[in-house]
Amino acid sequence: MTSAWDEVVAAIEGSPYGISVLPADPARARRCLSKLSITAKSWLGAVVAETGGLLVDHGWLRVLGSGTEALPDVFSDGSTIAYDVLGGQFAWMPNSEGRPTVHYFGPDDLSWVDLELGYADWLEAMLNGALDEFYRSLRWPGWQPEVAAIAPDHGLHTWPPPWSVERHDLSRVSRKAVPLGELISLHYHAARQTGADCGSSRPARPDVGNFAH
Repeated sequence: MTSAWDEVVAAIEGSPYGISVLPADPARARRCLSKLSITAKSWLGAVVAETGGLLVDHGWLRVLGSGTEALPDVFSDGSTIAYDVLGGQFAWMPNSEGRPTVHYFGPDDLSWVDLELGYADWLEAMLNGALDEFYRSLRWPGWQPEVAAIAPDHGLHTWPPPWSVERHDLSRVSRKAVPLGELISLHYHAARQTGADCGSSRPARPDVGNFAH
């Protein structure tokens, strides 16, 4: 197999979500692959080689590829492989055993959680329907057009924030589009201020692995 792109395309075409494939700049993609020391034989390499990024489910999830004007590339953002509209981050980094797995920093619990999945299994799960359950407590009626109208480099700042005890009903909070970098910085600042204790009493996040094959 010279590229895993056909497998990624099959997952995209079989997805229950609308997915926008942002075009890749070939020269930029080659540079990104070289810096990452990977090839298109892997799912991560295929996404980098063939896309500037993926906008999944009305843009709720932004999967990083080789970058566009609105999205950074995977290499530029360190270990980050995706963002969500609320400022959550997915990163591919070593677990406690030193094996790379996908971790998630949630805007609701302000802490990193190991999802115990490799990149391909994680992306397949996200495209295969895991988003609905994964974000069940963070969505509100009619979120789709509101999220779709937000630029890929922006996210939704909510007040009260998702990690606060007052944010029970996200349909009633104040919501405003802000630059994604600013939103992520606010979450990190809150995590430092609270010590992430605000998430300790929350139920565990749904098992994404149930959707992976």
